[in-house]
Amino acid sequence: MQIERNIVGDLLKWKESRLRKPLLLKGVRQCGKTWILKHFGKKHFANVVDFNFDKDSELASFFAGAYDPRKIIAQLSAYSGQKITPRDTLIIFDEIQTCPNALNSLKYFCEDAPEFMVAAAGSLIGIALAAKNKTGFPVGKVDIRELMPCSFDEYLRAVDPALHEYIKTIPLEPLAEAFCAKLSLRLSEYLTVGGMPAAVNAFLETRDWQIVEEELDSILQAYEADFSKHNPAGDIPKLNQIWRSIPAQFARENRRFFFGEVRQGARAKDLEDALQWLIDASMVQMVNAVEAPEYPLTAVMERKIFKLYPSDVGVLRKLAKISPAVTVNSPDIFSDFKGRLAENLALEQFHALGMDPVCYWFNGGGKAEVDFLIQHGSRIIPVEVKSGLSLKAKSLKYYRSRYTPQISIRASMKNLRLDDGLLNIPLYLLGELPRLLELAYGVMK
Repeated sequence: MQIERNIVGDLLKWKESRLRKPLLLKGVRQCGKTWILKHFGKKHFANVVDFNFDKDSELASFFAGAYDPRKIIAQLSAYSGQKITPRDTLIIFDEIQTCPNALNSLKYFCEDAPEFMVAAAGSLIGIALAAKNKTGFPVGKVDIRELMPCSFDEYLRAVDPALHEYIKTIPLEPLAEAFCAKLSLRLSEYLTVGGMPAAVNAFLETRDWQIVEEELDSILQAYEADFSKHNPAGDIPKLNQIWRSIPAQFARENRRFFFGEVRQGARAKDLEDALQWLIDASMVQMVNAVEAPEYPLTAVMERKIFKLYPSDVGVLRKLAKISPAVTVNSPDIFSDFKGRLAENLALEQFHALGMDPVCYWFNGGGKAEVDFLIQHGSRIIPVEVKSGLSLKAKSLKYYRSRYTPQISIRASMKNLRLDDGLLNIPLYLLGELPRLLELAYGVMK
């Protein structure tokens, strides 16, 4: 069973755009980039031709020398034995980062042969983007999209389409308890499995937690294999140390990332290059601190004060060595690991909704800290994530008294409710956040 991904809508807009450029799809390894391009191609094109530069090193020879897109297409067509026609054939360049000349050729496909539909993907495209000034990256000549692990919204649509459709229309009022129970069960499954397609498909097809664990083990091994494959020998220990330190950094009351916790005596200058590699590879998300919540958040971020979150909650659970039995069977599904999994899940949903940037607020005097700040239009909205049914949120109360936001959010397992500007939204409804916010602002007028 394969999950339908929300990014298909964006891919259709790309296909139909008169200003279309070659597509570059980035995202963390094994989040489904190759599958979604092939699936999209089969559904919306007469033909799909796939070229994988990692598996077939001979492909690089077609991109040596002068960049003539039509000559390249003729050679690729003859080499693959498949006819490639403008507009009707989706041409997939997979693992394109392993062939810099092919990556650079996208510029010439954009300028000289826009009639050919080219979509490129790669597990480490983010690294190439970060090094674009050094690699001849086709700046301004590609349409860049990002695929993330499956969100809870996508998971729910796959396992319970009727329930998924129902919550798309709910008003701003408490749900019936029967719906809350079903949604809580699905959320506990997602918290345990995560959103990596291989793990999700293993669970949906077998319901066998051992097989899910094996899939997540395989993903972690692939991540660490990338450290060795794509980095100088001296950087490999640093990458491993940062990556493996994340659960311990999460477990502290103050989840702020400290380089000294990675390795005793380590300073930022010793490890920041390795940290940036993990960010560029989309393996971790950085959430910067903000002391004065002003619009835009990018202007007031504290660049040296931040938290790190893995790109997938299932990967975090596995990295932290938390048994599936703990998260699946716990009466309070987010009570374990001190609610850190709930924060990770919330951040993933914000990113799935296209919310950028996402920061967190702290008081310089150490009095309070709010888990997230998001932008909604020109508004800054504080979000406190509560791991279960407890609604004590002293930091959010302090923030509200100091900055008087029109709407504040408390994400928890309590039912949906708006009370004096405080929107309590269940964690399983975060995918509906933009619509519920509009309803809340309408009520508050």
